[in-house]
Amino acid sequence: MNNSFLKNLFVWFIIFASLMGAYQIISEGKKQYSDLKYSEFLNVVESDQVLQVEIKGNEITGEFLIPSGDGKPEYFKTYGPVGEELLGKLTAKKVNFNFISDQESGFLGFLVNWGPMIFLIMIMIFFFRQIQAGGKGAMSFGKSKARMLNKEDNKKNFKDVAGIDESKDEVQEIVDFLKNPKKFTNLGGRIPKGILLVGSPGTGKTLLAKAIAGEAMVPFFIISGSDFVEMFVGVGASRVRDLFAQAKKNSPCIVFVDELDAVGRHRGAGLGGGHDEREQTLNQLLVEMDGFESTEGIIVMAATNRPDVLDPALLRPGRFDRQVVVPRPDVKGREEILKVHTRNTPLSKDVDLKIVARSTPGFSGADIENLVNEAALKAARSDNASLTMDDFEFAKDKVIMGAERKSMVISDHERKVTAYHEAGHALVAKLTPGTDPVHKVTIIPRGMALGLTQQLPAEDKYMLTRDYLLKTIAVLLAGRAAEEIIYNERTTGAGNDLERATEMARKMVTEWGMSEKVGPIRLAQKEGEVFLGKDMSSRTDYGEATSLEVDSEIKQILVAQYNYAINLLKDNEKILHDLANLLLETESVDAKQLDELLGNKNPSTPPDDTTSGTPSSSENKNTNDWSSFNPGTTTALENIKE
Repeated sequence: MNNSFLKNLFVWFIIFASLMGAYQIISEGKKQYSDLKYSEFLNVVESDQVLQVEIKGNEITGEFLIPSGDGKPEYFKTYGPVGEELLGKLTAKKVNFNFISDQESGFLGFLVNWGPMIFLIMIMIFFFRQIQAGGKGAMSFGKSKARMLNKEDNKKNFKDVAGIDESKDEVQEIVDFLKNPKKFTNLGGRIPKGILLVGSPGTGKTLLAKAIAGEAMVPFFIISGSDFVEMFVGVGASRVRDLFAQAKKNSPCIVFVDELDAVGRHRGAGLGGGHDEREQTLNQLLVEMDGFESTEGIIVMAATNRPDVLDPALLRPGRFDRQVVVPRPDVKGREEILKVHTRNTPLSKDVDLKIVARSTPGFSGADIENLVNEAALKAARSDNASLTMDDFEFAKDKVIMGAERKSMVISDHERKVTAYHEAGHALVAKLTPGTDPVHKVTIIPRGMALGLTQQLPAEDKYMLTRDYLLKTIAVLLAGRAAEEIIYNERTTGAGNDLERATEMARKMVTEWGMSEKVGPIRLAQKEGEVFLGKDMSSRTDYGEATSLEVDSEIKQILVAQYNYAINLLKDNEKILHDLANLLLETESVDAKQLDELLGNKNPSTPPDDTTSGTPSSSENKNTNDWSSFNPGTTTALENIKE
């Protein structure tokens, strides 16, 4: 304590001495007075060498009229009686003079003489306090920005995490280690130093990390990868050191780095080298993770949705030993998540969470939370005391398809074209066996689309067959086929459908080996990104003849399925007209209404990818700007990630 006091006293002495020196320098830079006798002062007045004087009691200060040789004016100071004789002489010689009262001079003189020094002292005190303030001060650039949640602040546990049971089981041993480390160390075991949570956005990576800390009842440090990097050189590395220093003081604990890819990208990547400051930060992180032992009770956890861009040094054993995949939930997981988010929400008797879970394939945990929130907002707007199934249906449509734009003004012709476009999608999907069931068809503008056909799979799909893909392409092209049959014209409304169908056919040929002519070979090359140090130039491993064959196969697939859609709609043209008229009348048609309209109509079977002829061509008679016209169809493929 005494040493600390003496150290602070010495520091303050140095600061005071520095300020006094600075004040002396400042003072010397001011007016330099030369002392004159009163008689000499009278002589210089008589000889017209005085420019002006100031009189304060018996003290007389003034400025010489003629400057010195170095170009600076000289000032003088003398003491003597001030009477009418002196004043008359000053007036006769046209010397400017003024009187300064002793009281005014005292206050102003204090401010002039001591004000700069007082100001400097206050500045130094401020900065000294900021330095002593640690991480909260303005000078604490190198302090970690990690937010620490104590056992009392972190209320999350495994009960709050649903839909990812396998991921929870995989990190359960982390909780056991933090609670009872001797259980593992006595057997010679080493708990992983780092756990990398990998998954799509919204799957619950951060929530899982908080739940681990809550279950183990240990401090939880959370920081984003972007918080390490600053505009000042060396700040990121300093923050990493400070973070681990704090963690060691509070061990056992968990350090969680969210969005690790912001600081953990490949080193030396990009054109002209890498980002030096970011690489220094990454190097320090690597050193710190090697520097502590597992026995210290520090578990480093990180989350990312881009594990492919991380530096390999981060992923080696001894740093992030284990990767835990946090996937999108399946239908059972979605039901469990719905139960978590609705446990404090009043539900009506008609609400069946199983049905809601089945109708939301591909939804992440964040999507489901948003769905429940939108349903609650809808119920509140309707002044309902509880959430109904209609509220969930409304919320689901809003989340999947976007908000309704009923105020949008659409011409009758565009509205009819949209109705036939969506009727084509729905009819081909309904009459083709093996496609995803049609859930709803609407011509109410939602989001960026003028109409939508929503298909929801009966079950989650994790792999796709060639037959299923061909049928999906036929459904995608059915909207354009209906437009051509009814209006003998082609619009830009099928732009998105064509894009998705073409991309699907291209992957069938070049990635999934589903072409008989090309064979079971992967031709597509993964694009290397320049910022990851990959080659800028593209590379192909096949010749021009193979490229022509690939293009031919893609065209054959698209043309065959387009012809199938054309023929199927022509065979059921009356039903097409009835469905379009029903859409124009009601704006939305659900699955039950569609079944009633079709009756006992038998499904058709689509052809293979062999061309069955070219559809009748016609000139595009549409001369209007259809850039905003975007009817579309939603399928289960949108929710399937490679």
